[in-house]
Amino acid sequence: MHTVEHATLASLVSPHEATVAARALEEAASRHGNRPVVVLLSGAHAYGFPSKDSDLDLKGIHVAPTVSFLGLNEAVSTVDFTTVVEGVELDYTSNEIGHALHGILSGNGNFIERVLGRAQVVTSPLLAELVPLVERSLSRRLHAHYRGFCLSQQKLLAKDLTVKKLLYVLRTALTGIFALETGAIEADLGRLAERYPIPRLQELVTRKVTGENVGLGEDEVREFQPHVDALMARLDTARASSVLPELPPNGAEIEAWLVALRVKLLP
Repeated sequence: MHTVEHATLASLVSPHEATVAARALEEAASRHGNRPVVVLLSGAHAYGFPSKDSDLDLKGIHVAPTVSFLGLNEAVSTVDFTTVVEGVELDYTSNEIGHALHGILSGNGNFIERVLGRAQVVTSPLLAELVPLVERSLSRRLHAHYRGFCLSQQKLLAKDLTVKKLLYVLRTALTGIFALETGAIEADLGRLAERYPIPRLQELVTRKVTGENVGLGEDEVREFQPHVDALMARLDTARASSVLPELPPNGAEIEAWLVALRVKLLP
């Protein structure tokens, strides 16, 4: 597996945004009594093309207290909110670790990127334990996630002709291809383009960083469609020849780790 250099919040956003986001994350953890495992700054910041008006898309995994699973009311698996604080737009979602691990074993790239991503702004000792488990769990199930995600992004692009939407299509397809071909996760479009060059990509990125809603002409969408079609075909080919196993080989190992964690956190 490749070595990932993790970012800090201050290196990815402005000092004011970093201060607001850090305070919001602390308040969220305190309010719900959850233990953060990891928080990833997702979206355009993680993909390498943020603009000044990009929101802070924070995606996390947390551990709920074990006792919250023992009563009549089942623990809440997802905590999310969208808010604007001192001019900073925050979109926060955190999933309980049991829910996230189910998703990881099914090939859900959203959860996998949180654990193995580069733009992690909150980490923990539990994350250090989780990373090798998730790396060993990667399988060809990733294909279904990234193919489906890419198709949904293409539908959104057809309704909203913006540079951002096209870049999301390209990023999603390339992350899937890279994962299936190398067995590693990479979400940054600039890094992906070093391995998979796409004509005019840098021009698109330059336009995107000027604003979230920079428009795209229908002729430009048609121009890029052959590249998108080629990426989808390569994504399918990558599945057939992938270095990854068909199914996760360590489901039992992950379950044993989760059970041991729950027991350890009993009062």
